[in-house]
Amino acid sequence: MPGQDMIQILSEIKPEKQNALQEITVEPLGAVRVYPNSIHTLGDNFLFIGWHGQRKYLWMASRQPGGGNELNGKEIPLAAGALMQCSLSHENAVAIRQWFDFARPVPIGLDDSFGFGDRLGIANPAHVRAAAQFEMRPIFAQQSIRELERTQREADEVMDAATWAVFQEGYKDGFGADADHLKTTADFDRMVRAGFTFFTIDPSEYVQNDADVLSVAELAAKAGDLPWQELQDDFETLSVRYEGQTIRVADDFTLQPNREMVLRAMVKYGRVIAHTAKLYRYMKETYPEHPAEFELSVDETDSVTSPFEHFFVASELKRLGVPLISLAPRFIGEFEKGIDYKGDIDVFKTEYLKHVKIAEKLGPYKISIHSGSDKFRVYEAIGSLQQGHVHVKTAGTSYLEALRTVAATEPALFREILDFSRARFEVEKATYHVSARLENVPAADRLSDGQLLELFGQDDARQVLHVTFGKVLTTTEANGKYLFKDRIMQCLTEHEDVHYENLQRHFIRHLQPFVSGA
Repeated sequence: MPGQDMIQILSEIKPEKQNALQEITVEPLGAVRVYPNSIHTLGDNFLFIGWHGQRKYLWMASRQPGGGNELNGKEIPLAAGALMQCSLSHENAVAIRQWFDFARPVPIGLDDSFGFGDRLGIANPAHVRAAAQFEMRPIFAQQSIRELERTQREADEVMDAATWAVFQEGYKDGFGADADHLKTTADFDRMVRAGFTFFTIDPSEYVQNDADVLSVAELAAKAGDLPWQELQDDFETLSVRYEGQTIRVADDFTLQPNREMVLRAMVKYGRVIAHTAKLYRYMKETYPEHPAEFELSVDETDSVTSPFEHFFVASELKRLGVPLISLAPRFIGEFEKGIDYKGDIDVFKTEYLKHVKIAEKLGPYKISIHSGSDKFRVYEAIGSLQQGHVHVKTAGTSYLEALRTVAATEPALFREILDFSRARFEVEKATYHVSARLENVPAADRLSDGQLLELFGQDDARQVLHVTFGKVLTTTEANGKYLFKDRIMQCLTEHEDVHYENLQRHFIRHLQPFVSGA
């Protein structure tokens, strides 16, 4: 197009609800497919994300050459102005975060919120499309230290993926970044450097699970060995605060802990409280200017968190000056990976409401639902209450939607993944809370292409696929090439529309119950 004015062309492209790609011609490159909602202005320059060939790039159109010198890329002279073609690199993501406030994470506060884990780094645009339809505040950068290790990703990659997603989709309502399941000061260092703003402390290693079954005498002996100096307390003083007291949590809810209840809470969670306070102080003293909010997670334990134990932990942390934005108890019932809640939902609902009232009394803070993927019965129960503040975390379910896309578009590849996952399941399940039985998941050669898709509605198959994600994404062949990862990514790239549609539909189903209730 002789004398084409790229800025004029871009200014005539209007945002649209589904952000469907629009093709423009760029001489001398040829066709570039542009996401309309990704067009943003920076002074006299226009930036956008678009495809050229089989790769997605960041582009900057300028009236004059040299307009994009701050970016890492190559300049393409045009008859009118210039165009920078830049990779979606970490360096360029940093520049975007410096230029555009909406591309940086922010603290979410008490607003109801939803965490979208993205283990592949390409699901967030679809997460944005789903989240934009609801009022729950989204957390698009979410990854635990365990997931980083298993996927061999860096914290910067997680943050960059969220930045590119909100830029591509034109999402300007603010998002959070959850550094999940942090256990050490080194974990905090790693995630602060990447710019995370929400820090989930995981002191599960300090939970004394057998406190539920120890005798009172045994509990009293163990209580004497707690780190009282770190707790800034002593055995008798703490006991007096709770034992025999009538604690009015709400007009219709009181707690009356006896000596045994106090001892069990003390022994079960005493070291949890000390460790949590230690990590909180490290964060505030080492990074005093860094925006941060804190969640406590005690969900990955064998023992259910009783209402009094919740009150005890939150009350003691409050005494020690540790503010919480959310707390994840170990709820009654089973929160297994990748499938719906197992248990009496009416009992869950009754207990959940008690946890909400405690959070309102001692905070307020949010009640956090971990292993939140696909817990539709729980969503409906919480939505029906319309009380308190809630945060939900998901991760593995987005990976399963990626595999669903692979099964629908490249069934031969999915068959390989299925058989590999079946072979790895018995080993990989060791660190997950699952009940899947391998004999209920047929080998690939026993299934038609249509039956492959039916696996995503079968609990055993979902869990077999879920817990083996790390090995699927990181196993390499003798020549060093990934066994599956590159082919999975290529498939999802070629079928991006199908992938996004699957994810968007799936997360609308997750989010809707919090609006409509049950």
